Amino acid sequence: KRLGASQQFLGETLGGSVLGWSLALGQQYTSLGSQPLLCGSIPGLVPKQLRFCRNYIEIMPSVAEGVKLGIQECQHQFRGRRWNCTTIDDSLAIFGPVLDKATRESAFVHAIASAGVAFAVTRSCAEGTSTICGCDSHHKGPPGEGWKWGGCSEDADFGVLVSREFADARENRPDARSAMNKHNNEAGRTTILDHMHLKCKCHGLSGSCEVKTCWWAQPDFRAIGDFLKDKYDSASEMVVEKHRESRGWVETLRAKYSLFKPPTERDLVYYENSPNFCEPNPETGSFGTRDRTCNVTSHGIDGCDLLCCGRGHNTRTEKRKEKCHCIFHWCCYVSCQECVRVYDVHTCK
Repeated sequence: KRLGASQQFLGETLGGSVLGWSLALGQQYTSLGSQPLLCGSIPGLVPKQLRFCRNYIEIMPSVAEGVKLGIQECQHQFRGRRWNCTTIDDSLAIFGPVLDKATRESAFVHAIASAGVAFAVTRSCAEGTSTICGCDSHHKGPPGEGWKWGGCSEDADFGVLVSREFADARENRPDARSAMNKHNNEAGRTTILDHMHLKCKCHGLSGSCEVKTCWWAQPDFRAIGDFLKDKYDSASEMVVEKHRESRGWVETLRAKYSLFKPPTERDLVYYENSPNFCEPNPETGSFGTRDRTCNVTSHGIDGCDLLCCGRGHNTRTEKRKEKCHCIFHWCCYVSCQECVRVYDVHTCK
């Protein structure tokens, strides 16, 4: 796709220098949007990261917001799983050793975080918070039937470009893990582009919708998370192959099972099996599932049988205050009573 003016500005000014990135820095990045940014105070940045941060400091809060968005979505999608995307406070490795292995979990985290950066930067540009990017003018062609172009189309191509520059720079080693991370990063970003859609607003007397103005918009990030979670469940297992090239040994990935359809750029890939996450294990980053709330009526992974790994569960009653017997009064407020309800809470042994 043709780069917009803001994309050309970024690409030409970078001069080939890109921002390296590691998910291990996510916790630090998530605080950037709420305080003055001093690039030199962020631990772990390599020189290319420092240059990007200093040259494009106005983008960094959006990058920070994107990483934070990805972490929150990961925790939502895995809330009922044995591994629930637990983060560790006050640690550079915010997921602990979990991402050290080339597992499905690592694949998902890289994809959702890369998508989060692209999403947040795109939204920030459309909101006018940055001077080097703005609305997308390339999709404004002839109007459709019953509507015309209007509003501010979101420039997802620019957001994807920033995410690619940002997320892939460290993945420059000729090894299998870099190949896996780059593939999954791109899968996350491609999901953003695939889900772009027309968003319209009606105009006319009494909402008659005589005229509609439409613009190119991103989906809700929840839709991106749902899609990538499906890709996690159907991720392709790979094997590592070594090749001798002029620069030395190079590792590449090949689908493990030739009878299955090979993965596309939209699929997640991995080549190491995940631990079962049933018991605490500092080496794998597993916190175990003891004391996790489980669903006693479910036969899925969030059910007490599977989530508790066959250890059984405890049940306790819990009283909760809730609003009840709400009445709407004309005009215009709602009054409610406060009720105490008793719930059964089931936790893994």
